[in-house]
Amino acid sequence: MQISDSVIVITGGAQGLGRAMAENFAGQGASLALLDMNTEQLNEAKRACESAGAKVVRTYEVNVTDEEAVKSTFQAVDADFDGMDVLINNAGILRDGLLIKCKDGEVTHKMPLQQWQSVVDVNLTGTFLCGREAAAAMAKRGRKGVIINISSVARAGNFGQTNYSATKAGVVALTVTWAKELGRYGIRCGAIAPGFIETPMTAVMKPEAVERALAMVPLSRWGQPSEVADSARFIIENDYFSGRVIEIDGGVRL
Repeated sequence: MQISDSVIVITGGAQGLGRAMAENFAGQGASLALLDMNTEQLNEAKRACESAGAKVVRTYEVNVTDEEAVKSTFQAVDADFDGMDVLINNAGILRDGLLIKCKDGEVTHKMPLQQWQSVVDVNLTGTFLCGREAAAAMAKRGRKGVIINISSVARAGNFGQTNYSATKAGVVALTVTWAKELGRYGIRCGAIAPGFIETPMTAVMKPEAVERALAMVPLSRWGQPSEVADSARFIIENDYFSGRVIEIDGGVRL
């Protein structure tokens, strides 16, 4: 599948990695459907992608945890673009914290259920809902497609990330399962597991925090959003890639 001929749907497409991938694909002449919750950021991303060379850019304000909103949004995308070729499940959140804290034999803190549930709702349930609706739209049209789920190096488990690590491991399990189920319809599924990627969030980190993070990376630098986009492009363009994970992490192991 060629990027220039594709309709690419990106959740969390108004900011961070989602926007970086959108602008990268825009430069290759893709048509883009950007899904996010922030109208202002969606408008900014739309203008940037149009300037970069996208054929068509449409934006959709949606909460990926809302089943009815997701269903109606994907119906709208399918109608607006006369089908879709690629979904990148990028929307995700962090709500880091320890499972428990204990001092002098007394438990002083437990991770609240809401802190767990909010991450599960966005990172895992949102991925499920969007993947389901995209797969249904592709299969109904008899149109070959690609679903890419964004996981993380943290899927192997990481200190202070009970909720996030669990969801990112779950995202990989979804990927493998969908590859097995959807291949009969010509729909391929792959995952990308980024490590430490340079984003606006890393730009405001304290120098000592940056030093600690990069000390864990054998290549001793941040990954670039463009390198994550390169991985997505490989999955899209390689028609025999399915059910696997690309690790783009500079060799880090948490």
